[in-house]
Amino acid sequence: MNVSDSEVVVSILEKEGYSLTENQSEADLIFVNTCSIRDHAEKRVRNRMQEFKHLKTKKPNLKIGVLGCMAERLKTTLLEEEKFVDMVVGPDAYRDLPNLIKETEDGRQMANVVLSLEETYADITPVRLDKNGVSGFISIMRGCDNYCSYCVVPYTRGHERSRDPESILAEAQDMLDKGYKEVTLLGQNVNSFNWKDGGLKVGFSDLMKMVAALSPDLRVRFATSHPKDISDELIETIAATRNICNSIHLPVQSGSTSCLKRMKRVYSREWYLNRISKIKELIPDCGLSTDIICGFSGETDEEHQHTLSLMKEVSYDYAFMFKYSERPDTFAANKMPDDVPEDLKGARLQEVIAVQQASSLHNNKQDIGKVFEVLVENVSKRSTEQMSGRTQQNKVMVFNRMETKIGDYIMVKCTDCTAATLLGEIV
Repeated sequence: MNVSDSEVVVSILEKEGYSLTENQSEADLIFVNTCSIRDHAEKRVRNRMQEFKHLKTKKPNLKIGVLGCMAERLKTTLLEEEKFVDMVVGPDAYRDLPNLIKETEDGRQMANVVLSLEETYADITPVRLDKNGVSGFISIMRGCDNYCSYCVVPYTRGHERSRDPESILAEAQDMLDKGYKEVTLLGQNVNSFNWKDGGLKVGFSDLMKMVAALSPDLRVRFATSHPKDISDELIETIAATRNICNSIHLPVQSGSTSCLKRMKRVYSREWYLNRISKIKELIPDCGLSTDIICGFSGETDEEHQHTLSLMKEVSYDYAFMFKYSERPDTFAANKMPDDVPEDLKGARLQEVIAVQQASSLHNNKQDIGKVFEVLVENVSKRSTEQMSGRTQQNKVMVFNRMETKIGDYIMVKCTDCTAATLLGEIV
């Protein structure tokens, strides 16, 4: 989402005569686009900003701005704590950047952190920042209405609002015209997309079909899903549409119904496993991934074991796994104790990682001997004689490059694997 937002910011600033530089010492403007989802992310931002403070001592006219969720969460506190920061700009205020930049010319610090009920940046064509020109992001909605007890996103990104489907299709077509082969539709809860105009309604399944219909050579992915919105209709749409990738990221957070209730996730373990069962029934080769939080408020050993058992039952291809990080101003921070000791959180996280490593390796071994369609994305990091790309299931495949080039679709037979990567040969 931050990559997508940064592309919008670059588009706005290019219209003002600015251009992007890879060399920060050349910059007249430096923006740090921030995330508040975990304390670790904010600490990284603080450390990075000290580099920019040092740059500003050498180049006094340099303007430094903080964008995004951390800007929204801390607001003017950031300006008071970091005197070298010129601008603090929330995720709904990027159109105001040209005005804010001008206002700082006399040395004033400026902030705009007003959240919007309408802003989707639908009319702005993002400037693509990816290097390969093959795979890119399209933000289809903004905000979140779920208010999970641990999560800061509704407070930093505001209410859910869906973007006009015509503008989404136009952006996807523009990417196709520029040679892109894959788009990922983005939203905090992307499958709750729901656009209405008079009597016309477009749900997420409808939108997926519309984007996929632009070209059979355009792969379509999406992130991130909330389990409460994974409908039979959506699963059937993925199963029936060849170029919608057979890959679903479905964050479970915990395998315990009681813990999920404290998290305000509005589904049970049984509901979640029912959705997984339906996915496996209709899309047998679907790639599955998830998010796991270890050591949430009140988590017992039994609840932790429920998470491990659910992971083993589902057998995810990969997972994002974290220790619980209390975020200020959330329901959990205000009403619930952060009472699982750090060393116990760490021990539980290591157990979760071990289960996931075993699942990843087991699943990848099951792929040996199978042939996959791979979209070539990069030269391999380990050897210029090899290329890498992803299967429909979102698994990375590395293979000898032969005559292939970035952007090609090729058929690759898996011959070996690690827990993280498939190894193959072109067939």
